[in-house]
Amino acid sequence: MRSSAILCKRPTAEKSSPAIETVIKVNKLTSKDRIMTALAFNRPDRVPRFEEFAAFGVGREFADIWREQKGFGSEVSIDDYYNNDIKIAVGDEGLMPTRTEVLEQTPEYTITRNSWGEVIRRATGDAFYKPLEVPLQDKSDLETIHVDPPDLDSRYQSLDEQMDKLKQRYCVFAKTGGPFLRSQFVRGEATLLMDMAADPQFAQELFMFMARHLAQIGLEELRRWDLYETGVWIFDDMASVKGPMFSPKMAEQLLAPAWQYMINAFKQAGAHKVYLHSDGDLMPLLDLFVDIGFQGLNPVESRTTMDVVEIREKYGEKLGLIGGLDNSVILPRGNRAEVRAHVQHCLSIAKEGGFVIGAHTIGPDISVDTYDYVSQLIDEYDRSEMDCSEPGPAQAGVLRSNK
Repeated sequence: MRSSAILCKRPTAEKSSPAIETVIKVNKLTSKDRIMTALAFNRPDRVPRFEEFAAFGVGREFADIWREQKGFGSEVSIDDYYNNDIKIAVGDEGLMPTRTEVLEQTPEYTITRNSWGEVIRRATGDAFYKPLEVPLQDKSDLETIHVDPPDLDSRYQSLDEQMDKLKQRYCVFAKTGGPFLRSQFVRGEATLLMDMAADPQFAQELFMFMARHLAQIGLEELRRWDLYETGVWIFDDMASVKGPMFSPKMAEQLLAPAWQYMINAFKQAGAHKVYLHSDGDLMPLLDLFVDIGFQGLNPVESRTTMDVVEIREKYGEKLGLIGGLDNSVILPRGNRAEVRAHVQHCLSIAKEGGFVIGAHTIGPDISVDTYDYVSQLIDEYDRSEMDCSEPGPAQAGVLRSNK
């Protein structure tokens, strides 16, 4: 559904004048229209954007600093302020969410059994945890490991009531994990990599077991949240900044059947797009991803050899690209000239679609001033190259009193 251009209001950063508001025009397209237009390699009204402003979920986040510096209350949405278009929706995809339990709790840490059956230790206030025990310690356990039903209501209830509102505001995609990363949760990372080298038949069986489970989770998300018109992202982190954790040959032999199983299941159910999310340098695997049916990538980390312009030149409309901005070096530490050159380089492929700009996560190491500048540069491109003639919320300057 297309939205008409109407006047709306956004709060400004004037702490001394809480009644003053910013008047802007709503963009011509809804976020869903904008994203799907771009991913069809057509020109949207402005460059679509995707960011996550809560990098870790604990501690002092970028959003907290932004709110403090701007003088905004909790009623002001950072997503609205920076024109964020995408929301990723995921249920509890673990094998056994009915068996979660707290095993030990102290002021310093908590030990729990999570929905994958892992026993983990998390320090109080820490975003990360240390695995202590995995459920699949013996290979033969794969035949008897407990799996709760994929349509269990408790997996999805946290989002069920919000979904209609989320879909009105964002372009919402379903999310599942991928067979490589989720198999680590039940086997352990080091053990899984050794399995891939020493017992590839078992590794392939485990990946297919996980793919079948995750496909059922994704299909249930598509069904109950009616996300067929957008689709599914498969999150399967598999690479460092130096490259994948396994060879292209190993990926083709062991993981490609599992990935393709999931892709086919989602597409046959009617999912419009199936994208892959993985951090790190994926360049050695891109040909394989195209061959098995992935339609796009996120976050396309530019700190590796993955450059959105070069990927577009090589793969054309075979891969949509979501990301491209460097949130580890240039945005945290670059000067204005470096930031501008980087953003403009990414934007050079935006005009004809197939691209959503973003950095995946904006953490507290990126200053509000720098991210405001990034947003300003994108707005400038919108006004000069796209069909959008209005500034975004972060740059709109028309004020009026609300007396």
